[in-house]
Amino acid sequence: MQELNCNQVITLLTFFIEGKLSRQLSANVEYHLSTCKNCREKYMKLRKILQNYSEIKKKINDDEPTFIEEDYKTPQYKVFKENLSAYVDNELSNDDNIKIKKIAIANPLARKDLEEIYSFKQLLQSSFNRTKNNMRYDYSKKTLNKLSIQNDDICDDFFNQIMSIFACIGIIVLIGILNLINF
Repeated sequence: MQELNCNQVITLLTFFIEGKLSRQLSANVEYHLSTCKNCREKYMKLRKILQNYSEIKKKINDDEPTFIEEDYKTPQYKVFKENLSAYVDNELSNDDNIKIKKIAIANPLARKDLEEIYSFKQLLQSSFNRTKNNMRYDYSKKTLNKLSIQNDDICDDFFNQIMSIFACIGIIVLIGILNLINF
């Protein structure tokens, strides 16, 4: 059995709670939790938070009135669906915005769609921000800088070669002049 350190166990806790680890990895996490008080406390807190979240989500779903979706798939709902993305991105005129708002107020299915797309948009934005904050390097800029440095090195090498050739020619000419003078 491979022993895991605290950082590894903390990283795996959510997967462990959800039962998404292999048997061997689960056994390693269980062993660590049995020997490490700090990780065991974090595990218990996380498990409690996830249970509370599941209970709240279930309660919200149970409290929502059920409706038959087919009853609300009207021509207005079709217009709503066609303009939903533009509405969320503020690309509609004021009159079209008002029409979409009225449909969303009157139609539970449209309201549900609108809530889902806003939740999805928020999830994408937070994911983007988290990823952007995690990026420490702009790899395209770093690559271009490396290419620029390599090109500068090539230019410097080429300049040095030409200067060496001119220096050799100068020395040969100087030796030739000195030989003419001595004869």
